[in-house]
Amino acid sequence: MNTNINMTNQEYSDYIDKKAKNSPILKDVALAFLVGGIICMIGQLITDLFMKFGVTKDDAGIITSIILIFLGAFLTSLNLYSKIGKFAGAGSIIPITGFSNSVVAPAIEYKTEGYILGLGANMFKIAGPVLVYGISSSVAVGLIYWLIKLFI
Repeated sequence: MNTNINMTNQEYSDYIDKKAKNSPILKDVALAFLVGGIICMIGQLITDLFMKFGVTKDDAGIITSIILIFLGAFLTSLNLYSKIGKFAGAGSIIPITGFSNSVVAPAIEYKTEGYILGLGANMFKIAGPVLVYGISSSVAVGLIYWLIKLFI
């Protein structure tokens, strides 16, 4: 190891490139696609099952979302969702179960600090920025769409 504390940016970059483990991109993409697809297939099966019993498509979609959010939270509480995430990468983050995991994981981590300052204050530590930017960008897109419709 180069113990020179006064490395240049280029020397540091070369050192990191030499030490960094190469990621198998194709394998990672395939696993993300496979696991994300399986999660979505489970959701579709749940929706189809409820529709088979006479539930409307909209109501079946709502029920499916609730079930998938519960499953994501339940698997997170059993420390299984993190294992799925390590295996599948982004395939476990994109579906609604990933959002559930991002809310429940910090809540579990900080529950020992109490309900208010621990659980309540830290529950949206990961999901909060996603909500803020998601809602903000949807408002911006909605305003742009409204302006286009107003003048066209």
